[in-house]
Amino acid sequence: MIMRNGYGLGEIFKNAISLIYTKIFYKGARLIRRPIYVRGKKFLRYGGGLTTGYSCRLEMFDIGVGGTKKLIIGSNCKIGDYVHIAAGEKVTIGDNCLMASKIYISDINHGDYSGIVEYTSPNTPPDNRPLYTRTVSIGNNVWIGENVCILPGVTIGDGCIIGANSVVNRDVRDNCMVAGSPAGIIKRYNDKAKQWTKIK
Repeated sequence: MIMRNGYGLGEIFKNAISLIYTKIFYKGARLIRRPIYVRGKKFLRYGGGLTTGYSCRLEMFDIGVGGTKKLIIGSNCKIGDYVHIAAGEKVTIGDNCLMASKIYISDINHGDYSGIVEYTSPNTPPDNRPLYTRTVSIGNNVWIGENVCILPGVTIGDGCIIGANSVVNRDVRDNCMVAGSPAGIIKRYNDKAKQWTKIK
């Protein structure tokens, strides 16, 4: 089934303005809808066909770690409204990924809570705690549902589906469907049977 969107006149006009903006400032992208908030654009790399929804926030921080590109988005990715991605070291998103709205993806945290680390006690204001990063990697053909949160250090394999409202705090293997907070595997794609099968 193919969805055919019937935009109203106002939406057509807004998309036309965004298309002009895209051609000038985001060469190779399909459509960057305005408003969009980009911080540290020199650290951004994206493939052809990128589409974003309204009010996306892409932040790449120059904090002395990571390479010359901190947010790397593959080809033909579609990002919904109000998606917030924060990269201090490296966030990689593969090709053909689809994201719903109100998603948060980050490789950065105010403080390290994995053990005893100086300046991360509750007595230190959060904004004064040192920034810690752990890279995030999202594979190809990944579908991320509404209101998902993907935390630092997570790797999501190819072909995964992340259910709405999930909090992903650990790695997800290829071709898995996860849901919940924290997210757990609920289905896995069976190549032999050519279907998604429930995890008991």
